[in-house]
Amino acid sequence: MTDILPPETEIRHVGVILERRKLDNPWVDHSWRPVQVLPSVPGVAPWTKLSEGEGWEQFYAGSAELALYRHESETYAYNIESARPAVWVFLRRGSEAPGIALHGASVDPGEAHAHNETGDDIVDFVPMPAAILDWMTDYVRRHPPTKEHFKRKRDRADPEALARRTRLYESDPLRQVPEDE
Repeated sequence: MTDILPPETEIRHVGVILERRKLDNPWVDHSWRPVQVLPSVPGVAPWTKLSEGEGWEQFYAGSAELALYRHESETYAYNIESARPAVWVFLRRGSEAPGIALHGASVDPGEAHAHNETGDDIVDFVPMPAAILDWMTDYVRRHPPTKEHFKRKRDRADPEALARRTRLYESDPLRQVPEDE
């Protein structure tokens, strides 16, 4: 079964580079974090070691899919106009080597927040490459944010409906005041 996407959806595949850094910690011996998102997928196999230094190694973790949806163009515009446009990378711990898996990436701050709320994912951001920034800017230009506000009109209050009705008390035996009080 194929995924059916809205007609204005655009998809771009990017490459993700992760860094594994040794830690001086009795409970955890290393940490993972994204360091770069490539504007396209390189011709390298996932988990290829790219570089290393004292206490760190960088790996090409694999490809991720960035999808732009028309109804989210307002959040894309927010990301583009921020001081540091970002791509959020989602990582998930696993039992198979290397102990971490690339779970995805997004340019939507709301989606990043949702992944961060689960507690299972490692969510971190990297600076957005210029090619992805240009792609997003063009998308938002073609699909500008539209925020439609529907203000309902309230019914005018009927002053007679709000008035206190004494007949109700007269007809209700439980609300009647005894005469001897």
